[in-house]
Amino acid sequence: MNILSLFAGAGGLDLGFKNAGFNVVWANEYDKTIHETYKFNHPETFLETKSITKISNEELPTNIDGIIGGPPCQSWSLAGSMGGIDDKRGALFYDYIRILNHIKPKFFLVENVKGIISKAHINEFENILSLFNEAGYSVKYKLLNAADYNVPQTRERVFIVGFRNDINIDFKFPEPNNKKINLKDVLSDLTDAVEFNKDTESCPFNNEYMTGSFSSMFMSRNRRRSYEEQSFTIQASGRHAPIHPSSPPMKKIEKDKFIFDGSNSEVRRLSVRECARIQTFPDNFKFIYNNINDGYKMIGNAVPVKLSEAIATQIMKSLS
Repeated sequence: MNILSLFAGAGGLDLGFKNAGFNVVWANEYDKTIHETYKFNHPETFLETKSITKISNEELPTNIDGIIGGPPCQSWSLAGSMGGIDDKRGALFYDYIRILNHIKPKFFLVENVKGIISKAHINEFENILSLFNEAGYSVKYKLLNAADYNVPQTRERVFIVGFRNDINIDFKFPEPNNKKINLKDVLSDLTDAVEFNKDTESCPFNNEYMTGSFSSMFMSRNRRRSYEEQSFTIQASGRHAPIHPSSPPMKKIEKDKFIFDGSNSEVRRLSVRECARIQTFPDNFKFIYNNINDGYKMIGNAVPVKLSEAIATQIMKSLS
């Protein structure tokens, strides 16, 4: 089955659908810092690099069975601008719906932050659902935690899945797994991480980490989990990358203030590759960047591959 990917990023969502047996034939990503990474890892997919707002219906491919994608989430994030649909990034939902109305595929999937169903945005969210209904789709949504789907991190995201009414499918989201993957399971063999050096070619395996001081905001919370635990959510910023579990634990000394309970020389952020593993990207997935923060950003904005695959597999079963 052929699918189209919008707001593709580095392609974590796409890779999960490929693993489940779908063909991603066409994708759109506007951020130029991502293009080389996407093309390298998805050579069989045509990548349209202009803004979705500039893509006419006539330019879109035909014979598409599904549309997937996560419109930018900053305007819906509880930690972000909270501008919702009034923010131009939030308004990109309308272009997603425009393309859905034009292609009329069998199904669609949307991923976004849990802030989209918060009290501040629930009315806007329900309006978006009604637009999907008006387009002719039976729609369900659910808040899923990636930790329940073979992903070694706590990461809650909202998924909206719709099937065209004439197909008459009663979709059910995949059941959570009982077994939880921890940091030791995915990081114990990665022992050669190095500091990023902007004057040299990036580490071939991307096992390099950002250096520099930690902000007061970063030090206001615990940012380290042990090997026996799952990671905090991988964010789209190197400055906010969690601390490696081999680093000293963080100790609370007063409200909103932590320190490292040990030598600061032993403290380091997770590397790009370590973050990629926590997001369940395979080791042969190469991230290409000049600025290391672009590497962290690509990974942090992605849908974890294993979570994507679990949902995609359920969609494929429903269609079969």
